[in-house]
Amino acid sequence: MTGSTLLAARGLTRRYGRGSGLVRAVDEVDLSVPAGQTLAVMGPSGCGKSTLLHLLGGLQRPTGGKVWLAGRRIDMMSERALARLRRDSVGFVFQSFHLMDELTAVENVELSALLAGQSPRRARQRAMHLLDRVGLVDRADHLPSALSGGQRQRVAIARALSNQPLVVLADEPTGNLDSAATLEVLRLFDDLRTAGQTLVVVTHDTRIAAVADRMITMRDGVFVDDSRLASAATGPVHDGRR
Repeated sequence: MTGSTLLAARGLTRRYGRGSGLVRAVDEVDLSVPAGQTLAVMGPSGCGKSTLLHLLGGLQRPTGGKVWLAGRRIDMMSERALARLRRDSVGFVFQSFHLMDELTAVENVELSALLAGQSPRRARQRAMHLLDRVGLVDRADHLPSALSGGQRQRVAIARALSNQPLVVLADEPTGNLDSAATLEVLRLFDDLRTAGQTLVVVTHDTRIAAVADRMITMRDGVFVDDSRLASAATGPVHDGRR
């Protein structure tokens, strides 16, 4: 690993079953993600990209190999240490949002900060700042049921940023969104990339190339292509209209 590497894996493996039923979801992959990079991981359903993300974020244990975050090896951590790591250093964004239905937008965003021990006042200030950043401060008191899909995903992104994570891991973040909402989320990811936030996004959506610095393609649990992208430096995301 280089000094600038934030997230890394060596020989990372996750297998399920055995014998004729053995599935190699992730098959001895190596990965280095520098701080500040936006990495898109693409591939067909079942290729292992979501499993890869879960391994990198400590949501699953690898069958083999090693994972480091900010120089700390995480695959050998205890469950308690992993829980603290996920709370303090990793922001997760999921396809299904995973917001608390009974909490307002601002309450959803501030929850992780409260769990991390921040005072209610500071947690609320941070949450309102983040909702303003994602363009939803006027929806702070709305329940998720009163928000559109794109708005719910932007709340989820604000929540992921609540504890100023080292890396944001996004699993199919536009999978449940229409085209207009997808563009809103991609613009937000582009803003985060510009601000220097490290992002790893797994997706089917080729439009993510517009906001990524690098793209890895997966097939059958392995990397088949790893490319630097010029598109991220060419300008903001747009919808093709003049």
